[in-house]
Amino acid sequence: MPSFRTLDDLGDIAGKRVLVREDLNVPMRDGAVSDDTRLRAAVPTVAELADKGAIVLVLAHFGRPKVPAPEFSTALVTRPFSEVLGRPVRYIDWEGDAEAVATLQPGDVALLENTRFFGGEEKNDPAVVERFARLGDLYVNDAFSAAHRAHASTEGLAHALPAYAGRAMERELKALKAALGAPERPVAAVVGGAKVSTKLDVLRNLVGRVDHLIIGGGMANTFLAARGIAIGKSLAERDLAGTAEEILYAADKAGCTVHLPYDVVVAKEFTPHPPSLRTCNVHEVAADEMILDIGPAAVEALADVLKTCRTLVWNGPLGAFETPPFDAATVALARTAAALTQEGSLISVAGGGDTVAALNQAGVADDFTFVSTAGGAFLEWMEGKELPGVKALYQ
Repeated sequence: MPSFRTLDDLGDIAGKRVLVREDLNVPMRDGAVSDDTRLRAAVPTVAELADKGAIVLVLAHFGRPKVPAPEFSTALVTRPFSEVLGRPVRYIDWEGDAEAVATLQPGDVALLENTRFFGGEEKNDPAVVERFARLGDLYVNDAFSAAHRAHASTEGLAHALPAYAGRAMERELKALKAALGAPERPVAAVVGGAKVSTKLDVLRNLVGRVDHLIIGGGMANTFLAARGIAIGKSLAERDLAGTAEEILYAADKAGCTVHLPYDVVVAKEFTPHPPSLRTCNVHEVAADEMILDIGPAAVEALADVLKTCRTLVWNGPLGAFETPPFDAATVALARTAAALTQEGSLISVAGGGDTVAALNQAGVADDFTFVSTAGGAFLEWMEGKELPGVKALYQ
C-alpha cells in the first residue's frame, strides 16, 4: 500500500490556511471539561502548524446534535482548548465564517463551529465538503477516533484538498501497522469484555492473524459453556455456543492457540469483596456461583505466553475490573505486559474505552508502546475493516 503524507511533507506553509480535523468531543460536567485527553492530543499538530506560520482552522464535532443548539456549540470548547494549547484560539461561527477567516493572520488558530450543525456532514454531502474546502488551502486529518466514519470533514475533504496525516494520526497509524499490519511475531491478542456478540468480527479476524488469542471477561464464559463446562450463574451468551465453536475451529485451522482460563475467581453475588469469594478450577464452579475473573494460575500461564511473544494487541478487560477484587487478573497481566515492553522485548498496543480505564487502574498506560483512546475506530480496525478517513489519506 502506498504511504500517507505527514506534516513532514508540507513544505513552506507560511500564510497558508490549513483545515485540521481534530476530535475535541470532550466530556463536560457543570460547564467544565472533565477529561481533556482529546484536547491535549490535538496540541502537537495545531502548535506545529501555527509555529510554521500557517493559519490553522480546526474542524471538530461536539456531541450528536439533531439540530444546531447552543449546548452543542464548539464555543464551549474554545477556551479549554486555548488553555491546553497555551495560545489564543478564536471561535468562528458558520455565519460569516469566510469573512472571519479572512481577518486571521499567519500563526493564528481558530476553532470553527460544530461540523455536525450541517445536516450533510454525516452524509458526506459534496456541497458540505465544498463549503468546508473553500475555507482552506490544505487539509490535515488528526482524528483517528473519527476515521471510521465517512463524513465530509473526515473523508470528503481529503479528496477536495491536498491531504496529510497530523501527528496524532501518524502515531496511531504507525502503531497499528506495527501491531497487526506487519508485526514482529509471535503475536498475542487479549480480547475481553462482557459479550462475544459485540466482538464476533474482531475474533474472526484475529484468529487468522495472531499466534495466541487470549479470551477473557464474560466472553470467556461463553466459550467455556460452548465446550460443555458448567459455569453456574455466570454471564454468558449460551445461544452463541455454535459461533464460539466455529471460531475455535477456525483458530485451530489457522494455527492460532486460543487461551481460556483453567482456574477462575467466583462468587455467589456480584459485589465488592463478597464473602463467598473463592478461587477454583474451572470445572468446579457451583450452580449458584458466577465467574467474575481469571484465576492466578491462569494469569501466570498467560504471563509466560507473553514472554514468548514480540507483539501484543489488547482490547478489553479479563474480568469485571470495575469491581474489586475482580480487577486482579487484568492488573497483573497488564503489569507483566508493561514490564516486557519497558525491557524492549514486547511491542504492546492497546485500545478501547474499558481497556484504557483498566490500564490506568493498573498504573501502566504510559508503559505500553501505544494506547489508543479511539473506541469504535479501534474496534473496526481490529475487525480488519477499512477505515474511510484513513483510506482517504493513502492517495
